Amino acid sequence: MLTIDDLKSLGANTDEGLTRCMGMEEFYLRMVKMALSDDSFEKLREAVQKGDLDEGFERAHALKGVLTNVALTSLADPVIEMTEQLRARNDIDYSELLGRMEEVLAKYRALL
Repeated sequence: MLTIDDLKSLGANTDEGLTRCMGMEEFYLRMVKMALSDDSFEKLREAVQKGDLDEGFERAHALKGVLTNVALTSLADPVIEMTEQLRARNDIDYSELLGRMEEVLAKYRALL
């Protein structure tokens, strides 16, 4: 079962997330679960790997909003970096950022 303490242990700013959810812990945890279940992580990886910077930016930007709203900071960080690189249309090797994102995502998803 997902708990606030579990999220904190992975670097989530749960105080901020709870504030955004008006202090309603159950609602916050439900929003976190929805964010972690989003298939946009996989679609972001696919877009970047095939070199579709426009699609990659759209996916990264949307995930950035979702992750910062629920304050999953450690997961948002690599997504924010990708968003800015993709916004600038930098055709770079995204494997390190994708790897960081996927590593942290796996840790969060293991809590579900």
